[in-house]
Amino acid sequence: MSEPLSALLLGILEGLTEFLPVSSTGHLLIAQHWLGARSDFFNIVIQAGAILAITLVFRQRIWQLATGLGTHDNRDYAMKLAAAFLVTALVGLPVRLAGWELPETVTPVAWALILGGLWMLLAEHFAERRGDSTHVTWTVAVLVGLAQVVAGVFPGTSRSAAAIFMAMLAGLGRRSAAAEFVFLVGIPTMFAASGYAFLEVWKEGGLGGEPWGDVALAFAAATATGFVVVKWLLGYIKRHRFTGFAVYRILLGAALVLWLPAGD
Repeated sequence: MSEPLSALLLGILEGLTEFLPVSSTGHLLIAQHWLGARSDFFNIVIQAGAILAITLVFRQRIWQLATGLGTHDNRDYAMKLAAAFLVTALVGLPVRLAGWELPETVTPVAWALILGGLWMLLAEHFAERRGDSTHVTWTVAVLVGLAQVVAGVFPGTSRSAAAIFMAMLAGLGRRSAAAEFVFLVGIPTMFAASGYAFLEVWKEGGLGGEPWGDVALAFAAATATGFVVVKWLLGYIKRHRFTGFAVYRILLGAALVLWLPAGD
């Protein structure tokens, strides 16, 4: 397979899986087993494409919040977004500096997929008993921030899945409201994480020798695919449960354990 085609497929895969509760890490692990491993810089760039996609999807909501801080509801929502981000940053940065992160290899990712799928089934079952609230509390904000840290420590967990279901269990019962809050928190969180990773790669001298045409192609593919996927997901969860995603995670995790070498 040509390098440009490989880059295109990886960009599409990143856009497809970054915001679905199925773990982009697990899917990229499988894909790179056959398409070849890419540099850290390449992976940072395609994730940046996904961030741009979700920023475009929520551009009107972001503008509404930014220009409406004079109203109580907008100001309260924005403060809780900021609180969730700060919890992630203040807890997550020391965790990262301490090196508390499982390797992105088959065994930990596969088990995170399986356990995360089971968690999704149980969490949605219990969350439905909490009602259909759309109000974001301070408890929701703090727990969403902590959930993002947990997802960073355990590759394969899925940041969106961990945070959405934590929000639902904490009282934000409506799936669409939980997803919107988590996705909006994800914009500064992922920008910060990608920026920090970029600085690490730059300091280590890992920016040279990149096939810039392939990188640009993958970035564009991740942006376009991510935009379509997020728009679809926001409509889907208004009428459907997350059960299908949970079952898919469990099956994918089992397949990883059975068919890929544990060290890959």
